[in-house]
Amino acid sequence: MSRPAGGTPWHGLVAIVTGASGGIGEELAVQLAAAGAKVAIAARRADELERVARRCREAGGDALVVPCNVTDRDACEALVATAVRAFGRLDVLVNNAGQGFWGRADEIRDYSVFEKMLRVNYLSVVWMTLAALPHLESSRGRVLTVGSLSGKLGVPMRSAYAAAKHAMTGFLDTLRIEVADTGVTFTTIHPGFVTTGSQARNLGPDGTPLGRMPVAPRSAITAANCARRLLAAGAARRRDVFPGARAKFSQWLRLVAPARVDRMVAGAIRGRA
Repeated sequence: MSRPAGGTPWHGLVAIVTGASGGIGEELAVQLAAAGAKVAIAARRADELERVARRCREAGGDALVVPCNVTDRDACEALVATAVRAFGRLDVLVNNAGQGFWGRADEIRDYSVFEKMLRVNYLSVVWMTLAALPHLESSRGRVLTVGSLSGKLGVPMRSAYAAAKHAMTGFLDTLRIEVADTGVTFTTIHPGFVTTGSQARNLGPDGTPLGRMPVAPRSAITAANCARRLLAAGAARRRDVFPGARAKFSQWLRLVAPARVDRMVAGAIRGRA
């Protein structure tokens, strides 16, 4: 069994990771545990959380399983309270829980999909962050969030998801300014496509899971890579991470040639990028 090395940026810190039953969240939890953090891992699937907890412990860390539906505000507040009660403090909140959408806006037949996207991808971040904030202010802690390039650009076929991620980004950017004097820092990663295995749960225009990933772009990064990049940036208290040259370039290009960015994004959605 490997042991966490003392002196890592995360050694001895207490972290909550939402959406930790697979994909990016699982990688974040295991990498934090391997670096010496104590992690409270949350998701709806208790059996999968137990599997992730075993990985965290095998990596030499301490893991607490807290089944939680982050679309419920009371459950978010209870999750924070449970973690603080178990570990005595909170240093890091990792907002990772989310769900995708795939379909043209003019083909949507179940408009509740917009509300579902907002609750999972936006309101859960609001509720978790505000519940954790008093504890993070005490520890001058960190908020790490898995965003999306869809939260910075218009992306065809992803309207409901992109809108929720835009809202999430706006909330965190505003809160960063409001609490700047507390020492709490906010780091958000904005990846394009990530190979997580969860894309089959993307909702379609009828509000039900698609059961498949509609495209397989060549520029996708792995969940482990995404987690490493977010943790490295969070350790340095950096503000934003755009993994990959294409993502970084898009942020500059949209200022000078937005129509070209639209064409690039459309190409990526068609699976050519």
